[in-house]
Amino acid sequence: MKGITCTVGLVFLLMTSCNKNFIELTPVSTVSVDVLYKTDKDFQDAVVGVYSGFRVPYQNFWQFGDLRGDDTKHDLANGLESIRVDNFLTDYSDNILLASWRGYYSVITNANAILAKIGTADPAVVTNKDRHIGETKFLRALAYFNLVRIFGDVPMVTAPVTIEDAYKTGREKVDKIYDEVIIKDLLDAETKLPVKYTGTDVGRATRGAAKALLGKVYLTRKDFVKAEDKLKEVTTLGYALLKNYNDLWDYTKDEHHSEYIFDIEYLAGGLGLGSTFTNTFSLEFQSGGKALVDELSRIYGILPGATAASGGNPTAAMFAVYEPNDLRKDVSVATGVIGADGKFVALSSTGVTSFSKKYMAPLKANNDSPANWKVLRYADVLLMLAEAMNENGKTTEALTYLNQVRQRAGVPAHAGLTKDDAREKIYLERRRELYLEGHRWFDLVRTGRALSVMAPFGMKPYMTVFPLPLTELEIIRNPAVFAQNPGYE
Repeated sequence: MKGITCTVGLVFLLMTSCNKNFIELTPVSTVSVDVLYKTDKDFQDAVVGVYSGFRVPYQNFWQFGDLRGDDTKHDLANGLESIRVDNFLTDYSDNILLASWRGYYSVITNANAILAKIGTADPAVVTNKDRHIGETKFLRALAYFNLVRIFGDVPMVTAPVTIEDAYKTGREKVDKIYDEVIIKDLLDAETKLPVKYTGTDVGRATRGAAKALLGKVYLTRKDFVKAEDKLKEVTTLGYALLKNYNDLWDYTKDEHHSEYIFDIEYLAGGLGLGSTFTNTFSLEFQSGGKALVDELSRIYGILPGATAASGGNPTAAMFAVYEPNDLRKDVSVATGVIGADGKFVALSSTGVTSFSKKYMAPLKANNDSPANWKVLRYADVLLMLAEAMNENGKTTEALTYLNQVRQRAGVPAHAGLTKDDAREKIYLERRRELYLEGHRWFDLVRTGRALSVMAPFGMKPYMTVFPLPLTELEIIRNPAVFAQNPGYE
């Protein structure tokens, strides 16, 4: 398991500033661990290295969270890994598995190194000690949360380990990882993190981020009472829905607005710190037609002739879930755009049938998009709170939170629903609101609906998790310690 065999990666990657002022970092040279962890800035820079570990796995997160579900498909005959994810044919040698595994364990390894050192740090010298601990634990919890949702049982490593120990470290049960790492880390993080930041610190994990993620964890575990309590706390921290849903996807504006809770941050500017999302979800001439691609370039400032993957294609079922006049539909799912002459310019290819405009952003270079990945935003919190309250028998009150999201979308409020009806309405609203944001597949799994919904697409009962990466299995070569997920052997 190369992702966890090093005691610490000392050369932390250069990370962005977000606001894009996010977390300024002077690159750290290769030095001894004892020299590295001395001052407050040493720890602050080290924490930035933990953030940077999320950049690679979140580039592919949509394939786990969206493409695996029923709302998104892969139209083109290229991109074999995407085709396999889409059709429940993922091979354990696929790079998406290894890149995600190693990315998350890079986060965990670096987090463990910081936590092992900061406990004995002098608070008079490391003046933001509590905040550094809170950030690090939040990030470690997020990494483990994604690992267990994608792979199921995984190695639980909470301190630096030697190479020898790593070879002996087997997989722990998901419930133990939730109880002993994820929940404990988030409970501690929420007490140590500030409500908000200013200046170049904007973009770091906040108290609201810790509480929102903890609420999602409780909801995933069907602990609806604790989920309700924690998500209600988030509503007291000053967050608010943007008035215009489309502003969420306008990358000429600040992404750190009233609805923002936590993003994976990217910075366009030619330093290799931008995201790939605009290229991934944009259309090639061959797949979209030159006229449409030219209009997308004109409207969104996309680099003319940018390399595009034509990925993340909305299904016909996704188009159908939107009500008439839903203000979210046009940016979420599309078959064309309104051109400069006021006429509709449609997809012209029979290969690609649809696309999403959510990640269309100005580009000056390929794969250098300013678009962040939204891990947590306030609309998600409101819908999770509505779900938890409904399960707790508070349907009328739950509808007030559901209807906040619907009101912003310009669709009628719900009223007088039974508990069962409200549950289905909340599930449906999550599809509409959070399309292509990495939620649909995990929502299906956590609510026990994955097999019934996805069996017609090829899902088998064991496929609620993905196979473990082949490379990690080959490193251990001991099924008694590290065995493949059942069904994928």
